[in-house]
Amino acid sequence: MSNQNISITVQCTVNASLEQAWDYFTLPEHITQWNFASDDWHTPKAENDLRVGGKYFARMEAKDGSFGFDLIGIYDEIVYQKLLAYHLEDGRKVRVEFMSNESSTEITETFDAETENSKELQRGGWQAILDNFKRYAEKSNSTI
Repeated sequence: MSNQNISITVQCTVNASLEQAWDYFTLPEHITQWNFASDDWHTPKAENDLRVGGKYFARMEAKDGSFGFDLIGIYDEIVYQKLLAYHLEDGRKVRVEFMSNESSTEITETFDAETENSKELQRGGWQAILDNFKRYAEKSNSTI
């Protein structure tokens, strides 16, 4: 079955303010700390030109050096502390929404599925990255 035209949604609620969650999600020095699906991967480099037409770049690599790839997106829409919408090099769209719930922030990420991997595998990988974000943001928030 083709994954073409299928959107997948993952989400989490982070015990951090909207401002903190936004910063942890968008600033390169934070992105490198959480942007991987498992402990045997890492993101050694990230850049983020946070403006419409700006580029999001994250180099994702297996820690043993066996595999790596660049994730590149171009921003289509940005609403400060509410929405990040971008497209990947292959044309797939990604939408990240931030909603404040007093002392926590709900993050909902919706992305177009690619055709190489199953929908379940893609959902699991993107959810694992978002779960890493939640852990990192809550740990960082507790040390402020």
